[in-house]
Amino acid sequence: MEYTAGYLAISFSHKNTEIAMREKLAFDSGEDLKIFLQTMKSQNPDIQEVLLLSTCNRVEIYIYASNLENNKDFVLALFAKIKGVDLKYLQEVADVYVDQGAVHHVFCVASSLDSIVVGETQIAGQLKSAYKFCFDHGFCGKNLTRLIHFAFRCAAQVRNSTQISQNAVSVASVAVKEANAMLEQSEIKDKIAIVVGVGEIGTLASKHLLACGYRILLLNRNKQRALGLAHELNNEYGKMVEVGNFSELPTLINQYPLLFSATSSSYPIILNSMIELTNFKRFWFDLAVPRDIEKPNVNEIFLFTVDDLEQVVYENIANRKRNTTKAYEVIGIYTLEFFKWLQSLGVEPLIKKLRDLAKDASLKELDRAVKKGFLPKEYQENVAKILHSAFNAFLHQPTINIKKFSDTQEADPIIEAIKSVFNIDDEVILINRYKCEYDTILN
Repeated sequence: MEYTAGYLAISFSHKNTEIAMREKLAFDSGEDLKIFLQTMKSQNPDIQEVLLLSTCNRVEIYIYASNLENNKDFVLALFAKIKGVDLKYLQEVADVYVDQGAVHHVFCVASSLDSIVVGETQIAGQLKSAYKFCFDHGFCGKNLTRLIHFAFRCAAQVRNSTQISQNAVSVASVAVKEANAMLEQSEIKDKIAIVVGVGEIGTLASKHLLACGYRILLLNRNKQRALGLAHELNNEYGKMVEVGNFSELPTLINQYPLLFSATSSSYPIILNSMIELTNFKRFWFDLAVPRDIEKPNVNEIFLFTVDDLEQVVYENIANRKRNTTKAYEVIGIYTLEFFKWLQSLGVEPLIKKLRDLAKDASLKELDRAVKKGFLPKEYQENVAKILHSAFNAFLHQPTINIKKFSDTQEADPIIEAIKSVFNIDDEVILINRYKCEYDTILN
């Protein structure tokens, strides 16, 4: 049985999967991810293209394939095997979207409607990086490229037509807001914070802290990267950032009340064995997945993880409900527009092929007439113009009708019937379909 190819999205996110399981499903390195995706494609030829998005809040896989139902089972089984997790659990928690539902979900993710903090723009950069990785390594091609490019166009429209990203907050900014409130309640006057990690989230946390008037002590395993970020931040915010040695981390965590950690370490870097008793409260924010901080066994240390910030985020979501409703309307329209656009890509080459067939037949008969002496050679050019006008007039109404059909549910069988009648090869028709008009959106 032959299956029609379509889109499939499988999602493990903050909505359905606990942080401990998301940690297990995440990929520590690009090489591990590359091996996983290579295994997926080599073991299942039905999977034509694949993209994996892995952030602190979600692990999602987007696929273009035939036989979507079987591919869902295959992907979950492969996840379970490679990550050493229970398949039945994955089957129970996974959110699975097919075709129109998958496209709608990807548009929601790109537009930040599916994020913990609705309206945050961090997800756009993460999705862009995931797409580039998979495209550069040959895991995704024209079909997922079209989807992702259209998703960014949709996200831009959502931001422009709603207030959803105005005063938006990321997980990092929510953490800084919480920290600021706690320090004020504790009447701690010295506004200085340790930031561990210089990745995207560490950088965001640093910027939000600086915007709130904090000084920063920046630590990173690679000190040169920390010096580079400090130089950049000091140029923008004044000399408010110092860089410490990563080896001093066990000492520094016992000297300052505020700490943000967002490294890419696959194991905790701040352990109970490092903790000493102090005469002041400490507020630690673990913004990493997998987590950086072992749960403290000291009462005076208050630890907040990504999931702990959800309550604050819920208030944010409630305040933005009105804009969210409008944003979903935009996404619904773009989902329909996406499929309409795909359909138009199918009929435009078809129309061109029909015209080429008519032109070739006319010129062929004209040449034959001249060679056999039915028509003087000097009339050939003018007759060619007459024939061109004739087949253009003949194809005018069929062209209008084909474009009209392309917007209907009956489009596919009608287009296939036309191809069959005129003996038009699919490969010839589709050869120019990969011409994405949305390339510039990623720039």
